Amino acid sequence: MSFLQNLESNVLKGGLLTALLTGALTLSGTVQAEPLVRVSTSYGSFTIELFDETAPDTVSNFLGYVDRGDYARSLFHRSETDFVVQAGAYQWQRDCVTGMDPTTCSVIAIPSQGNVRNEPGTSNTRGTLAMAKFGGAPDSATSQWFVNLADNASLDEQNGGFTVFGRILGDGLAVADAINDLPVINVGGEAQQLPVRDFNTQQNQLPVEANLVLINMHRVDRLSSAVNVFEYGNALLTTSVDAGELGNLSLNMRLVNDGPELIFDVVPDSIVPLAIAPEGRGVFDAADQRLRLPQIELNDNGQVSVIRNVVMRLADAAQLRFIVESYEE
Repeated sequence: MSFLQNLESNVLKGGLLTALLTGALTLSGTVQAEPLVRVSTSYGSFTIELFDETAPDTVSNFLGYVDRGDYARSLFHRSETDFVVQAGAYQWQRDCVTGMDPTTCSVIAIPSQGNVRNEPGTSNTRGTLAMAKFGGAPDSATSQWFVNLADNASLDEQNGGFTVFGRILGDGLAVADAINDLPVINVGGEAQQLPVRDFNTQQNQLPVEANLVLINMHRVDRLSSAVNVFEYGNALLTTSVDAGELGNLSLNMRLVNDGPELIFDVVPDSIVPLAIAPEGRGVFDAADQRLRLPQIELNDNGQVSVIRNVVMRLADAAQLRFIVESYEE
């Protein structure tokens, strides 16, 4: 039985199926023709629309990194006030401790998948995304990208023009602005203007995970500002959770069994520590091992419905596996 069929059979008596069929709980929204990617960060999420007609090679290159998971637990490594915030150079592994091999902690460079040809033409206006590259080498873009935080028209001509390949939708630019407001430090390499949070230069020698602005990305079918969203297309539940001693976390849960029990596994590489406490986030209660989500938006190819008061039981801590126990219309 599919997830949708399970929902229908389990809540038929409660009237949710009737509401869905009559459109009482259906939200407006259509799937856009352009590819969309949801970017989860320590300061919230935003969705980007990719310009696959004007920059097809660049979009294909970018989606390659997204689909391989290269941007999972990557970080913003550069921030210039009222200019850009930049990412795509590094993945974060974990904090180093005394005696650990530094190759298995701290950051690693995101492997290049080769250069992509320059595709200038769209202006570097505020809210657009463009590819970073080496000076004097127009066709040298690989994995690094940046968000324009001002109308940076000078970049349209510099170094052959910087390829704009997407834009942030809705009010998502507020997330990039919040990151741009953070102080920066120089830790060398590509991170000479690294934005940091809760970092004391008098006490801290190097930043740890709690100081970084981490990122996770995946494709979506529809722009949504909801905190908790399930997409049938990729079987992913994107959510934010108050995890008690671990703090607030953004994470993805993949549907691994859709009947007769609904089973979700947390995707470990999707976990991003949050510097904010999003309204509508779920709460994990360690005492009874339940995750409670006040509301989930269900997106089925643009048809959107809502379920509420979802309760998921932690069934396997080692696999971070949860079983859906109940929900309401």
